[in-house]
Amino acid sequence: MPEHATAFAPGRVNLIGEHTDYNQGLALPFAISEGVTVSATAQPQRTIEAVACDLGERDRFQLDAPEGASGWRAFVRGAVGELQRAGRSLPGARVRIRGAVPRGAGLSSSAALEVALTLALIELARGRHVEPSGRAPGPDSPDLDRIELARLCSRIEKDWVGAQTGLLDQLACLFGQRDKALRIDFRSLEGRPVPLELGGYKLVTLDSGERHANAASGYNRRRAECLQACERLDVASLRDATLDVVARLPVPLSSRARHVITENARVEEAVAALERGDLPDLGRLLDASHRSLRDDYEVSTPAVEATAERLRRAGAVGARIVGGGFGGHVLALLAPDAAVPNGALEVRPAAGARLLE
Repeated sequence: MPEHATAFAPGRVNLIGEHTDYNQGLALPFAISEGVTVSATAQPQRTIEAVACDLGERDRFQLDAPEGASGWRAFVRGAVGELQRAGRSLPGARVRIRGAVPRGAGLSSSAALEVALTLALIELARGRHVEPSGRAPGPDSPDLDRIELARLCSRIEKDWVGAQTGLLDQLACLFGQRDKALRIDFRSLEGRPVPLELGGYKLVTLDSGERHANAASGYNRRRAECLQACERLDVASLRDATLDVVARLPVPLSSRARHVITENARVEEAVAALERGDLPDLGRLLDASHRSLRDDYEVSTPAVEATAERLRRAGAVGARIVGGGFGGHVLALLAPDAAVPNGALEVRPAAGARLLE
């Protein structure tokens, strides 16, 4: 049994396709090089001792009693709880967490944290749990179903943290590839790599200066409104609705549904633009997505709007809010002759979650 394991999980940028994942729609995210690293060392005591190095905070709990925490501690306890529910026999461990993804910025620091935690803990448990194949699975073993792991990580956020997120962040984190985006169909959970070749263009994110928290923001309310729209239309998801039908819904349900339907179409257009190398058209789609998120989904803020405008003045051919909304970062596609603005972070598609040792 391994006595030590270190795992890295990346943050992600969602190029386009926002608030579509929990509506069985389409999205086009990519993993980034910035992420969260978790180191775990087995110990004989049946306790987890966790340190969030960037915060200078600690937590300690018994393996058989992980409940009762909030914030980053809820992610650690949720990872332990969900892995044990899934049949993993975990040892006691000392866990150290280091992150390079800005929290609350729409770059999915939460998914990076939960994925890195689960991969490191699974590696520590390797040898205690045997799959039907007779082999003990590690995080990079074919016996480990990464879609199931994405579902498990999503349960950590829903049941332990209180954010009703979809699977976009976890799938992008687990299946990311260098120099590629990932077209995800959330009805089938099929992912198709799409080359993200920018030429002289650059993708950057810029912090609006306004923090957001999915569990405390209007994210859960938007999700509930989409469910209400489905119930009124008697459809399984907004993937099955059309613009003429949703126009009959009352406000704001009609607006929420209109965003989802038009955003799915923009994902397909973005894939086609990338495949033919039409970066100006991709910029146009980013702007259209932002307008829809601002006007139909109503998840923008004055700080976000000022940040998007600043990026456009700096030479962006398109810019949009990313993540759950209500603050966080703005993504922009800069023209080849535009300089990266002060404070902006250039992002490139990178490899997905993996063991480091």
